[in-house]
Amino acid sequence: MKFDDDIHNYYERLVADRIEELELEKQHSQEFLSDLCCLVLNQLPPRYIRHEVDMAFFLPPSKRLDMEMQVHKAITEALEFLKDRKRPDGD
Repeated sequence: MKFDDDIHNYYERLVADRIEELELEKQHSQEFLSDLCCLVLNQLPPRYIRHEVDMAFFLPPSKRLDMEMQVHKAITEALEFLKDRKRPDGD
């Protein structure tokens, strides 16, 4: 069985948005950001959707805010973890 290409974890969008807000792509390599995303997403519960509009329609604002706060916390923790183990090649 092949999963539909539209199926994705809603937290992926929230994580990507936060990374953009923090302008982390200007500070770190793509490899570092990939590691960061894996660490962050593994800290968060999966929330699979097919269409972004599904979440906009069914998700109350308080739950959206809670999800965003979970993402902020997970990114902060993952950044600390990666920076403590910074590679000798500069990233």
